Amino acid sequence: MSPLLAHVLLLLGGFGALYFGAEWLIRGAARVASTMGVSPVVVGLTIVSLGTSAPELVVCIVANLDGNGDLLTGNILGSNLANIGLILGATAVIRPLAVPNRVISRDVPIMILVSLFFLPLVMDKELNRGEGIFLLALLVVYVAFTFRTPAEDMKEILGERGLDEVAGQPAGRPGKTAADFATAGESAGKTGRTDAEARLVRDFGLIVAGAAGLGIGGHAIVTGAEYVAGAMGIGGDVMGFTVVAVGTSLPELVTAVVAAARHHGDIAVGNIVGSNIFNLTAVAGATAAMSSFEINSEVLNTELGAVVVLSILIWPIVASAKRVRRAEGLLLILAYVGFMGWLALAA
Repeated sequence: MSPLLAHVLLLLGGFGALYFGAEWLIRGAARVASTMGVSPVVVGLTIVSLGTSAPELVVCIVANLDGNGDLLTGNILGSNLANIGLILGATAVIRPLAVPNRVISRDVPIMILVSLFFLPLVMDKELNRGEGIFLLALLVVYVAFTFRTPAEDMKEILGERGLDEVAGQPAGRPGKTAADFATAGESAGKTGRTDAEARLVRDFGLIVAGAAGLGIGGHAIVTGAEYVAGAMGIGGDVMGFTVVAVGTSLPELVTAVVAAARHHGDIAVGNIVGSNIFNLTAVAGATAAMSSFEINSEVLNTELGAVVVLSILIWPIVASAKRVRRAEGLLLILAYVGFMGWLALAA
């Protein structure tokens, strides 16, 4: 087997490990929250979005430790572009997506503002530790703001749908409702402490297995992508912005498609917008807080600009009729494919 083929297989295997790692992490965290009686709203808008962004976080941390700033910045920005252009667009083509008022009036503007805040931070072609801590502070503010969301907004977003459904639980399996979470403590008492403890051990095991899968997958992807990019004579930022970005966006893709298939387009849109916010704050912020990294001028001139433009573009799309129609989804896909084609020709 040639070294190139071996590293391509390593790259593909890394994507598989990331996918299952994210799935186990989200499912384990959701079940722990259920057992402990934590609100599904809190977990759904934090753990689910952060869990689907976990592959980007792991890949970026590993790439930064390897000194590959091009790969990590390409992954962050490419994932955001793939979330909007490819995933949101493709999901809307499958089924038009309803968008809650809260997402239109709050979350999409916050995503745009975070993207705009990111611009001056990287104009010096570097994201340092202080700027990473600032991005993490923005994340804390956003999460606190989410926790204070009025109950009527949460009803619009999740209603009586279960957290398992938000996390992409397979069809046919019953999800937890808000009432289930409210009575979790009482139910645990009736079924016995031993059963509850056994569930916690099992679910924490899922979390540990998921974290291990993310770590293994992240290392495999960075190793494979670095070799393939070098062998093909392309930059790490291009590899990160295309192949790696799409691969690490698989959890968002699965969540969006499952939600749309179950007529819960609001969950799909909310998860995509939330993941973009987490990518620019949690992923970029945590990576930079660990160790500063450089950003080349090509990323600033092309990739970051495309992310900002497409982030702004979806606001009138979702606000026009409180939904993303099939034609608009097709427009987003064409914008994404067009930019990818232009970037490939430039490379």
